Amino acid sequence: MRKLLGRIHRSESNRGMFIRFAGVGATISLIDIGLLYLLNTLGLNIYLARIPSFFAAMTVGYILNRYFTFHHLETGRALWHSLLRHYSVHAVGGVINYAVFIATLMIGQKLGGQASASGTLPFIAVWIGGVFGMCLNFFFSKKMVFDN
Repeated sequence: MRKLLGRIHRSESNRGMFIRFAGVGATISLIDIGLLYLLNTLGLNIYLARIPSFFAAMTVGYILNRYFTFHHLETGRALWHSLLRHYSVHAVGGVINYAVFIATLMIGQKLGGQASASGTLPFIAVWIGGVFGMCLNFFFSKKMVFDN
């Protein structure tokens, strides 16, 4: 198992990069979900709490992707320029992510009642939105943020 993980970490193939990107995605979704629930517990509306939780996760995602997923690509651009590109690219994925998040909450509330919004439904909504955003973000991150 350790040998396989080492090969995935060193791989410059699209498959290896996507596996690392998905691992980073899983990690930042935990940050996103944790902060979302914390802010909601502190009294912030679930829809508003999703905005700072998403931006916090996106920032951590940039750092992890820069030094883990795309570590073998040297962009040659300044950190601030690369970060600006990251936020620009991920804003599109973020809009898709947030739209799927809201749709999942609305559908879940209709099916399960208002109580479901405070339970596990936000957790599920973040993950479903994340999968949709991740696929788009991988392609554009590779081509526009961490390109050669």
